[in-house]
Amino acid sequence: MVQSQPHFLLVTYPTQGHINPALQFAKRLLRLGVKVTFTTCLSAYRRMSKAGRIPDSLSFAPFSDGFDDGYNYKDSDASFYLTQLRNRGKQSLKETILSCDKAGTPITCLVYTILLPWAEEVARDQNLPSALLWIQPASVFRIYYYYFNGYDKLIGEESKDPSWSIELPGLPSLKSRDLPSFCLPSNTYNFALPLFKEQLDILDSEDRPKILMNTFDALEEDALKDIDEKLNMVAVGPLIPSAFLDGNDPSDTSFGGDLFEKSKDYIEWMNTKPQGSIVYISFGTLITLSKKQKEEMAQALLKIRRPFLWVIRDKSGDMNWTKEDEEEEDEVSCMKELEELGLIVPWCSQVEVLSHPSLGCFVTHCGWNSTLESIVCGLPVVAFPHWTDQSTNAKLLEDVWGTGVRVAATGEGVVEGEEMRRCIEMVMGGDDEGFAMRKNAKKWKDLARDAMKESGSSFMNLKAFVKEVDGTSRQKRVPICSEESESESRSGYSD
Repeated sequence: MVQSQPHFLLVTYPTQGHINPALQFAKRLLRLGVKVTFTTCLSAYRRMSKAGRIPDSLSFAPFSDGFDDGYNYKDSDASFYLTQLRNRGKQSLKETILSCDKAGTPITCLVYTILLPWAEEVARDQNLPSALLWIQPASVFRIYYYYFNGYDKLIGEESKDPSWSIELPGLPSLKSRDLPSFCLPSNTYNFALPLFKEQLDILDSEDRPKILMNTFDALEEDALKDIDEKLNMVAVGPLIPSAFLDGNDPSDTSFGGDLFEKSKDYIEWMNTKPQGSIVYISFGTLITLSKKQKEEMAQALLKIRRPFLWVIRDKSGDMNWTKEDEEEEDEVSCMKELEELGLIVPWCSQVEVLSHPSLGCFVTHCGWNSTLESIVCGLPVVAFPHWTDQSTNAKLLEDVWGTGVRVAATGEGVVEGEEMRRCIEMVMGGDDEGFAMRKNAKKWKDLARDAMKESGSSFMNLKAFVKEVDGTSRQKRVPICSEESESESRSGYSD
């Protein structure tokens, strides 16, 4: 029998920022009648299972990367880990594909997230269609493309000059502080650029490949245009739980793959606060603020005298925790005064918080997931970027979409309390600037919802992609049958 439904194998890097959009993409496929097998490292899968709420309808095929108790990204050699991940991941993907073939549910398409270019090699070796799920903005994809096609020579030491800027096709004028940190001369993460270059080289070798983008047409219209008539970017986002976006599945209230257990009772606390009054502060799963930066943040919160919800991750259960972090973890000096104003928690459901009517402002590191969540929830932001794509996202939020203000750091990289206070008050205040940000946030919220409606651009884009892949796959499929039925088929008598 020929398989009646397409079967996608989805592989993702084992960190929260990759798992969340990948899981949401899987849910979108399931609603289109696609069978989905989801694979990531065993350490991440175990943490997801512990936190609960993994979608029951997904099949999982976790694999060992050699670090089943978790890998410490801060205290080890990233190149060694990535080599281990590549070697073990390739073997596991091949075994999963062959196992599905044997079970009569062959894989019809392999989809992989960034930092895993080797997944495409496996797909090619197994004669499978594949697609990259790009989990950063299309604007950042364009920057990397042009960086590896001649523009890298323009980003030298002179880019440190505050007046320096660069013009790239389909993008606004960018200063050095607007570029992904990996593209700058100051970059110390040597593993990153080779992986992105390998990915772009693979795409360049294919015939007009489709890259699935976690964005939507109205948000990045120019950035999503085909590049040099070679690369076709297809917007399928925002990849956010349905209950907070299109509403087609009210039960879809979380991503379902949390690597950390969330706190309790923060929603009850939020319910007691006036509409639009709370400042929410969170910097994702990988960034840890220095003791000095936390002190400056605390002073800003005490000065503005507004209720706040601040996520400061607990070291317990954090696989990335180091001794240096423990030394930095001393409580801020004014903890008692802070606790009278707001609530400090180790983790929470961010979309749940951002969609709460008491929220007024989001102080964010501008990871792309957090950025999209702020847009979907119509919330203005104070942009506090640190590394990778976050600086570009902050540029887009402030200067292109007009939904936030970006903090200015000192020469030592610390954002002082007075600067934090100024930015928060600007976003939440009653003057023209704050009003304009809130108005723009509402506009993009509505457009994000439109994109995911059944007649919306992202919904239709994904539906068309699935149909195309399934059609191509059916042309290649050969039914598994007995020798007798094979003979009948050759004679023209088989059904």
